[in-house]
Amino acid sequence: MATSSGNSISTAQIQSSGGGSEEVGVMDLRKRKRMQSNRDSARRSRMRKQQHLDDLMAQVNQIRKENHQIMTSISATNQQYVSVEAENSILRAQMCELRQRLQSLNQIIHCINTIAPQPPAATSFDIGVFDYGFGDDDDDDVLQTGLIDPWNNVGYLNQQPIMASADMFRY
Repeated sequence: MATSSGNSISTAQIQSSGGGSEEVGVMDLRKRKRMQSNRDSARRSRMRKQQHLDDLMAQVNQIRKENHQIMTSISATNQQYVSVEAENSILRAQMCELRQRLQSLNQIIHCINTIAPQPPAATSFDIGVFDYGFGDDDDDDVLQTGLIDPWNNVGYLNQQPIMASADMFRY
């Protein structure tokens, strides 16, 4: 006896005597149903595969869109960072300059206080004892408390600050 299905059909035809055509018709019908079922299954498999491929393509497009948005956001954030860093550098330079000016002014005040005679400290009732340099008297510009008269020494404080720009700090 043969083992393949084609050989078994021919063997079945040989063995049957009078009713062989009915068996062949049943076998042929089963074979056609099986072939149609296989075709339908293959078609459904191809459709599932195509649907899966379409889903993956849609997912790729969505991820690319999100990636583009993230890259745009990163670019904008980097630009803001560079801008803030430049401004921060300018502010640091100005802070350093102001710190040096304050230190210089404190040294001047210290020098004037050590040179000028120290009168008794003013109290809250001695409001009129300060010399603001508005009168005709030629008193020195030191307040009776030992501080510099701010109205007569404004010229020293009106120095222009050193301006820095972001271009100076690019590396």
